[in-house]
Amino acid sequence: MAKVLFAGSSGGHLAQLYTLKPWWEQQQTLWVTFKTPDATSLLADQKVVWAEHSPDRNLRDVFRSLHLAWKLLRSARPELVVSAGASLGTVFIALARLMKIPTIYIEVFDRIEIPSLSGRICYRLADRFAVQ
Repeated sequence: MAKVLFAGSSGGHLAQLYTLKPWWEQQQTLWVTFKTPDATSLLADQKVVWAEHSPDRNLRDVFRSLHLAWKLLRSARPELVVSAGASLGTVFIALARLMKIPTIYIEVFDRIEIPSLSGRICYRLADRFAVQ
C-alpha cells in the first residue's frame, strides 16, 4: 500500500481523479483540493486537506499553494503525487519534483487540440504524463 497524495482543483479535475477509485482505494491516500459542494460530497469518507480557493490566478495564490504544498509534502511524506490540474496541482507537482517525490500528471480529457496551461507546465515536470 503506497502513500499517495492527490492534489488538484475541485470540479472536473477532481472528478477525473475520482474515476481512478479502483486503484486509489487500495492505497493510503491524502487529498488536497478546494472545499466546494462537489468535493465535500465526493470525498466525504476520505482524508482531505482543504486549500484556500480564489477564482483569480495571481501570485499571492501561487505562494499560498506553495506554502501548503511545502508543509504537506514534508509532513505527509507521500511516495507519489498525482494531479489532473489546475494551478493547485501544478504547484504540488513542481514542489514534489524538487523534493524527488515521483509524480504523475493526468491531462484533462477535453483538451483535444491544445494542452492546458497546467498540462504544458507539468509535461516538463512530471515523471509520468498521461492523457485520459
